[in-house]
Amino acid sequence: MSAVDLAPPAFALPAKPRHPWRLVIGGVVTIVVVVAFWSVDITWSRLADLPAEVIRYVGLMFASPNWAKLPDALLQTWRSIEMAWIGTVLGIILATPISFFAARGFGPAWLRWLLRGIFSLIRAVPEIIFAIIILSVTGLTPLTGALALAINGVGTLGKWGYEAVESVSPGPIEAARAAGGGTLQVIRWGVWPQVTPAFLSFWLYRFEINVRSSAVLGLIGVGGIGDMLTSYTQYREWSTVGVLLIVVVVVTMAIDAISGALRRRIMEGARVKQQ
Repeated sequence: MSAVDLAPPAFALPAKPRHPWRLVIGGVVTIVVVVAFWSVDITWSRLADLPAEVIRYVGLMFASPNWAKLPDALLQTWRSIEMAWIGTVLGIILATPISFFAARGFGPAWLRWLLRGIFSLIRAVPEIIFAIIILSVTGLTPLTGALALAINGVGTLGKWGYEAVESVSPGPIEAARAAGGGTLQVIRWGVWPQVTPAFLSFWLYRFEINVRSSAVLGLIGVGGIGDMLTSYTQYREWSTVGVLLIVVVVVTMAIDAISGALRRRIMEGARVKQQ
């Protein structure tokens, strides 16, 4: 047998795939970004003054904070936390039951897609828009902010909920159905024990989001630390604004740290100390 016969057969390399649509999409996105930059009325020459202005305002706010306003700042921050807590609880009550019926296998297709569409629509609307709509009925009260947070929370909690339900192990569900359980029994005994840790984690994370959002809702006058921050900013009382910002940052970071530790404990369990 000759060396030519022992040589491996030659294979033709496949043709390089061509995706002209990717170039078209990339070109369109580039054009849109460029046009958007140049169509915005921005005085680009003032960007050079931005660092100096930031340093100046930081000095006005934090060089000599007005600590006399600290009790009021803490009280308004507590009201913002109350607003966030009520909004979170209402959102949980509304979103949790319907999130099960938005998952595959627990509701008809028409209902499933209807609920998912509602969740998407709610997530597309900021909380402040809901607050503006609601305040025509409830007025400028903390209840307005809580209701706005609750409605917006339905969109996120509902989506997280049905995704968690769809990712559970099918074994307990099949066992519950084989035992003759209906839809509610299957959810109670086959699904709920599996999704409880994920749901608790979602609820805590949503509370974190609501704490930050409650400060933003205060900008339209529904109460809380955001309302106080807007008022003193309009009157240029920067020493008081500095105290308010310190309180907001410290409280928000503390809540995030506590909530994050709780979520890790729920999802990962207690850590065993090594000897």
